[in-house]
Amino acid sequence: MPKYLVERGIPGAGKLSEDELREVAEKSCTVMRGDVGNGYHWIESFVTDDKIYCVHVAPSEDAVREHARQGGFPADRIMEVKSVIDATTAERPAGAPA
Repeated sequence: MPKYLVERGIPGAGKLSEDELREVAEKSCTVMRGDVGNGYHWIESFVTDDKIYCVHVAPSEDAVREHARQGGFPADRIMEVKSVIDATTAERPAGAPA
């Protein structure tokens, strides 16, 4: 199933309290348990000063948009993740030619 990065412009997001963030998370989970939830998974989110970046696994971009609509969240940009890399990507497998 495709993975998506969702950019949500939320002025003051970095100043949201733990209780406010919990409310957002609860709303997201409620929507996922509803009719949008068939195979839909929220992986994690990163909160910055004025944006929240969310990682979701979903059947389609339309499902991500519907999750945002039902949750009352902005979805300013939805980008399908093509690859995931990290520091271990630079490591050669044991026995591989240099």
